[in-house]
Amino acid sequence: MTLTKICGLTTPDTLDAALGGGAAFVGAVVFPKSPRHIPPLHAATLFDRARGKAKVVAVLVDPDDALLSEVALILRPDFIQLHGHETPQRAAQVRRLTGAGVIKALPIRDEADFAGVADWNGVADHLLFDARPPKGADLPGGVGASFDWRLMQNRALAANWFLAGGLSAENLTEAVRISGAPMVDVSSGVESAPGVKDPALIKAFLDAASRS
Repeated sequence: MTLTKICGLTTPDTLDAALGGGAAFVGAVVFPKSPRHIPPLHAATLFDRARGKAKVVAVLVDPDDALLSEVALILRPDFIQLHGHETPQRAAQVRRLTGAGVIKALPIRDEADFAGVADWNGVADHLLFDARPPKGADLPGGVGASFDWRLMQNRALAANWFLAGGLSAENLTEAVRISGAPMVDVSSGVESAPGVKDPALIKAFLDAASRS
């Protein structure tokens, strides 16, 4: 079974669908520009039911120390996913400040985007390779775009990594076969509208992951 992260969960029924379907990671997006934004206190109340069942991930974009401290104190995530322009040095500070593990999202369009990947060795617990958003986009991810999965083939990486961007139940098997991804991340691919997760689509995605 391919390990799966369902990201951008905001309601009890969709979180329960993720947990019931065997998601290994569940994500809360704390970023006001996102249609999936959930404040830390609301996220803490919602994701408390996930403790011991899946790893809780707080997705942040270029967070300052105040937000990091708030998220660490209130939500107490297992991992913080950095989805902005954070450097390895900043990621190390995030780990020290919060005590959480680090997932770093890296935007990919072509081979040149892999130039700095080795800089994250020993810094991030996991890397997440996502499609690079269009220039000037308000959101760093979650827009349903994918990149050429063949770019991940035969790539030596220091830790388990996530494939993200444009995944759905329909293309997941092919994406894993082509990329060799040990873990996958989905958000818009299990939504009926931007920010609106669908329990049936979550179940279908996790069923596909169990066969991949």
